[in-house]
Parts: sequence; C-alpha cells; structure tokens
Amino acid sequence: MQVKKVFLTVMAALTCCLVQAQTAPQLLGKSHAMQRVKVEKKFLLLPIQEREEIATIKVLVDNQQVMSFNAKLAVDKVDYYVPLELQHFGAEQLLLDVKFHGDRRFTGAMKDFLCWREIKQSDTFDTKNCEKYRPQYHHTPVYGWMNDPNGMFYKDGVYHLFYQWNPYGSQWENMTWGHSTSRDLIHWEAQPTAIEPDALGSIFSGSCVVDKKNDRVVAFYTSAGEKQTQSMAVSTDGGKTFQKYAGNPVLVSKEEDFRDPKCFWNPEIQKWNLILAVGQEMRIYSSSNLTDWTYESSFGQTVNKLTDEVTEAGCHDGVWECPDLIKLQVRGTDKQKWLLICNINPGGPFGGSATQYFVGNFDGHKFTCEHQDTRWMDYGKDHYATVTFDNAPDGRHIALAWMSNWQYANQVPTKQFRSANSVPRDLDLFEYNGQTYCGVTPSRELTALRGKEVKKVPQAGEIVVDVKGSTEIVLSNALGEQVVMNYDALQHTFSMDRTRSYASFSEAFPCKTTAPVYGDINQLRIFLDNSSIEVFDAEGRLSMTNLVFPQEPYSKLKVTGGKATIYELKK
Repeated sequence: MQVKKVFLTVMAALTCCLVQAQTAPQLLGKSHAMQRVKVEKKFLLLPIQEREEIATIKVLVDNQQVMSFNAKLAVDKVDYYVPLELQHFGAEQLLLDVKFHGDRRFTGAMKDFLCWREIKQSDTFDTKNCEKYRPQYHHTPVYGWMNDPNGMFYKDGVYHLFYQWNPYGSQWENMTWGHSTSRDLIHWEAQPTAIEPDALGSIFSGSCVVDKKNDRVVAFYTSAGEKQTQSMAVSTDGGKTFQKYAGNPVLVSKEEDFRDPKCFWNPEIQKWNLILAVGQEMRIYSSSNLTDWTYESSFGQTVNKLTDEVTEAGCHDGVWECPDLIKLQVRGTDKQKWLLICNINPGGPFGGSATQYFVGNFDGHKFTCEHQDTRWMDYGKDHYATVTFDNAPDGRHIALAWMSNWQYANQVPTKQFRSANSVPRDLDLFEYNGQTYCGVTPSRELTALRGKEVKKVPQAGEIVVDVKGSTEIVLSNALGEQVVMNYDALQHTFSMDRTRSYASFSEAFPCKTTAPVYGDINQLRIFLDNSSIEVFDAEGRLSMTNLVFPQEPYSKLKVTGGKATIYELKK
C-alpha cells in the first residue's frame, strides 16, 4: 500500500521550466562569496553534496539579514536538492552571503564549485516517494533530516506530530519544528513549518499541551543558542500556527545541558507540571499559568550531604534527554502508578541511544522510584526520544519513538530524507514476579492496516507468529542477507540478529539485540517495512525495534517452532 500524503507544495517532477537562479557569484576571498538572486519562481533549489563541509548562507533583503542557515552546497557532485521558498521573503531580489568552511586544499577553488551552475529556480519541488528504503506506513518527513518527535497532541479528531527537522539537508543541522497531522496515526499529512529558529537559537525538542480552559495549544521548546533556555509559543487555531511568547525565555539555568521540556496538566494538584532534562537528572517544576514556574524537585542523582556520596538511578552512561511523566493503570488491578520516561545517549544496552524508564509514585512535587534496576522500554537498537501524545482520546497513552540511533543516523543509506518514526504504541503497566513493568502494545489502529493473507513475504506488512515453545524466525533474500529472530522459552529471552543485513555504511550497525521476556510468549507480532522490523509480544511484554537495509527485499520466511500468518498492507 502506498500511503497517501498531502505535501506543502505542488507535488510534481522537476520537468517544469527551470531558470538560472542568479548572475555569476562575486568572490570575496578563498571561501567567501555573494550572489544576487532575482526572484522569478517560487523556489530556489539548492544543490547538496553530503560529503562536503557546511556552508553558512545568509539571506539579505534591502541590506538587512532576514535568514541564516547551514547547508552542504555541492562542490563536484549533486546528491539531491533542497528548496528555499523565495516568496517567503516578499522581495524582488535577494543577496546570498555564502561562507564555506571546508578545507580548500581538498575541495579546490571556490569559483569552480558545481553549486554555482546548479542552483536553479522552479515553481515546483519534487517530493515523490522515490527511494527504496522509504517506509510505506511509518511517518517520515517529505524531505530532509528528522530526529526527535516533539509536541505531540490530539485535538478535535486530529493527531499532531511535530519533529526535529532540517529543511536544508538530510543530515542533522538547522533544527526547526516540522509538522504533520493524522486522523488514524498511520496516514500523515505534511503541514507548514511550525516553529523556526530565532535570535534565541535553534528550536530543540519540547512538548505541547491542550489548554482547555483558555482554548489554546501551548508549545514549550528548548531555544538552543549560546545557552539552552526554555521558550513558549501559543496557538489559537488548533496547532496550525504558533505565536512565540514575548517574554521568552520562560526558564533558564547555568547548566550546559538544559533541555526537552515536557508539560502536562496534573489534576491531583490542579496545576501544570513540567519535567525537563538537566545533565544527568530530570528536574520537575509546577505552574498555575504556564508562564511562571516553581522548581519542585530533581530525580536521577541523590547526594548524601554527610559523605558527598552520589547514588544514581538507572543508567548514567550518557546524557539524559527527552523526558515524559505519565500516570498509568496496572493491568488487572485497581492500582495506578507513574511512569517516568528517560531517553539516554549514549548508554543504550547495545550501544548508542535508547529509552529507559522508571516506575514509581509522583505527588505533583517529587517522583519516587520503586525499583533499583535499569529498565529499557525497547530492546532494539533503533528506538529513541520516546514521548507520548497529550490529550489522547479514551485515556490512552500513545507513544512514538525516533527510529534510529545516533551512532549512524547521519549515515544510513537514504538521500532525500533521513529517519522515520516507530509505529504507534500504547503504554500501560503490568506485574510480574512482584515487580511492575512498562507494557508496550501496538496501537489498535495498526490492525486496520491488515490486508489479505498471503504466502509471499511483502516488503511492508505484518507477520503474526503463533509460538509453541522456543521458536526461530528467519527473513532472507536471494543475496544471502538475513535477519534471524529467536524466542528461547527456557531462558526467557528474545533476540534479533541483523549482522548479516546490509551495513557497509557503519561499523556500529551490525548487532544482535536481546531482550528479557516476562512470562511465556504465545504470539509475536512482527511489523515489516522497507527498512525496519518491529517485534512485539501480542500481550505487550516485549518490544524490539531495529532498522534493516537489505539490498533486495526479504522474500523468504522460515519459521521453526511456530506457525506464521502473513498479512500484506491493505490496498
């Protein structure tokens, strides 16, 4: 099934009339040039070459700088193009001030760079789904780089997903909030850019809340300038557009890592709570009006005032990031407990980034964890920056993750875009051997994707395996590439081995990931897409997310110890 997307611009191939963007560049030195652009079309198409160093591009109108961004302009090869929307500036002519940062000994003379010949103007920009690894039913940006999901909320029948986005290349840079919407968590429509960088800095991760009392949506995000501060923006049209708060920043700190605010309404104290990551801990605040915040407590590190001894909760092998704090029901009981989500990079169980969590109690002021061990929400290598939707319907707590790993996210073998989000997952709690764990279940909307049962392995679909004790599942292709999954009923583990999957782009990519299993597994649900495999215990006690990049699609399925039913995507 080809997922329908509505894009920001006319979706047409670049067969339209193209015009040269400008006159010859004015050279100001070995690495500095200016170029005048007479606005004749909607877009300026910038040629990008990913192996090059970035160039800083300042856009000037009437002698005033109106924009600045970084892009890897092509020197001798064009990998792809990115659009700069010329009509956004409302001017007949622009001046581009371009400063290259690469070493001229390796890149040659600036006057000979290919970018000067390849910069074009056009009324359209091609964003067709043309790459073999672009997922068919996972959310992706229509072009450019994407990492953390941000500001997710539900309102008036629509799910809103914002995300860390680079509009000017498919590697990390120029952090901005992109925006997509959906009515079913599966089919996403791209929306105009939500929040752009300003004098306070780039726009890093954050959250949105539906402020029902004042009929508005309020976004909190990290302004990443010389220091990281917390800023706020308000939408009065349901999240379509945001107006930045004139009193920004609303929270500041002396700490270097001070970011990723997650805000939520806490009915138990009739106030708003906000949790954010500060170095190796999470800090919790409260507010009655969303603008004035009171520090309440910290979680993650406890210092004995008498001995100066530090006691740490969970894993501290990397920086703590992207927190969430939600109250969940414990299955089969009348108990409720709080779940604190803490993303960490590096320090994941198989290297790089991952999502850990803590179960405990929260009184609106202080979170207290009830266990000593480190717990991971997902035991794959490509599950990070997990957060939940605010105001989700029916009391649900729906999570999305960034489906990649910082060890190789910039190098995965795609060009026009990089990165996807995981399938949506509903979170709850379950008990096992006297302990309470986070349950992760594929959201019910995914069942509607099931098409007819088939014998052949599809490029994208769902495989349901009824398990009878220990089971081995092998996906392979004619090139000998394969992914091997094993459920060991005696050792109570599940593993996925992708060491024989295509991985020449990174030495950190080949790996075998292994998860503990809490109780016997009866059924596995495997979500296969063009470049990912996500495996769940049907009862939500196991989650494992891994990217794969087979040079040919997997065409063979072998199951030992169980029975598989294969569903293609619904047409």
